[in-house]
Amino acid sequence: MKFPVFLAIFPVLLCSVPVYAEYNTVTNRDEPVRMSTEQEVAIGDNVAKQIEKAYKLVQDKHMEERVELIGNNLAKVCDRKELIYHFKVLDIDDINAVSLPGGWVYVFKGLVEKCKNDDELAGVIAHEIGHICARHSAKQQETSSIMTAIMIAAALGTGGQGAQATNLALTSLMAAYSREDEFEADRRAVIYTKKAGYDSYALITFMQTMHEAERDRIRPYTYFRSHPYEGERIGNINREINGVRDFNGWINKPIDKD
Repeated sequence: MKFPVFLAIFPVLLCSVPVYAEYNTVTNRDEPVRMSTEQEVAIGDNVAKQIEKAYKLVQDKHMEERVELIGNNLAKVCDRKELIYHFKVLDIDDINAVSLPGGWVYVFKGLVEKCKNDDELAGVIAHEIGHICARHSAKQQETSSIMTAIMIAAALGTGGQGAQATNLALTSLMAAYSREDEFEADRRAVIYTKKAGYDSYALITFMQTMHEAERDRIRPYTYFRSHPYEGERIGNINREINGVRDFNGWINKPIDKD
């Protein structure tokens, strides 16, 4: 297996950067940071290149432009406007999406097709932007998730099995976020969708749609498998939209689908 030079120097780069405290405008607290914005962007750019070597982008111009338009509308109102955001659609039928450090958001074709309207699609994209803005992959305690992302590049050295290995690495990356990370990304998604003029309640309708898809096993992987705690998330989203948490939100618990 051939490892890109970047993989070899990444641990050295990470270890050579001193830890410092930086105020996070998303979480509203000082947090330890071990990676500069420039390094975060460099990692995201590198992993994005590897992803696009393993998977094709959709050839549907309308779908591509739709995702870019919605993404750009949300990027204009997000907390980290200094980043250059990239919104792309992977030609994968699975219902999922993933964000990378530094401003990369990939939506799977299956998810775009499953969204009932632009509001639901905006909710998904806003959630992924929320992860980026909160620096969930760049925080010191999330170093393991970054290493998982970097493993995507290494996975491509497996020849014909590269796409399969990359798929597993992507799934691991999406599942690496903590419970609080997911809730924070949802809170930012409500804020961003409202500011951009989309219906924030579509975050909930999309999750309900995904619950039905998971129940019926429409796709081998779904958004809920890599973004768990859906019961609690719906309650928290309701509270963020309406200012209160309804009764269903309190009694909802994560659903075991296995």
